[in-house]
Amino acid sequence: MYAPPVQRLITELSKLPGVGGRTAQRLAFHVLRSTDEEALALAEAIREVKLRIGLCEVCFNLADGPRCRICADERRDPELICVVEEPSDVISIERTHEFRGRYHVLGGALSPIDGVDPEDLKIAELYVRAEDGEIREVVIATNPTTTGEATGLHIAAGLRERHPELSVTRLASGLPVGADLEYADELTLGRAFSGRRAV
Repeated sequence: MYAPPVQRLITELSKLPGVGGRTAQRLAFHVLRSTDEEALALAEAIREVKLRIGLCEVCFNLADGPRCRICADERRDPELICVVEEPSDVISIERTHEFRGRYHVLGGALSPIDGVDPEDLKIAELYVRAEDGEIREVVIATNPTTTGEATGLHIAAGLRERHPELSVTRLASGLPVGADLEYADELTLGRAFSGRRAV
């Protein structure tokens, strides 16, 4: 239907998460309508990010050098580690301005049905980080999904077995701000009750 280069662009764009065939087609036509400078700037940005961005040698967050900016920041508390599934989770937590420790990015969540086992994630590297004795608390901030919960429980059990003196905590879960109790499911409401605190 389209010239081969246009069809190839649509096909490649449709491989992006959340981009279906129609959206890919709209994006392709947007690129075609763009000036040469705008289109080449996009292509150069993609090329540069693939060439320059890798994983931090300490926490496995995205980095443009051997260490990410958070691990290189001496003001961060090295005794407090927050375990997340993906680099995008680091950004979400950083936006809260509540956490002043460092991170450990697993690179996913356990999912045996999808073939993701503990050795496929950066779990062993977390255990190695805990061995140096510098860490006092590990905050597990995996997603509140079946796979995220399973991953969090697996890590907590492994840390308690290897380092019983280490404090292992989990992010609280419950009702979002502005939510109505009427629309909360039983699991969410139950977690809100179990995680209640004094006011």
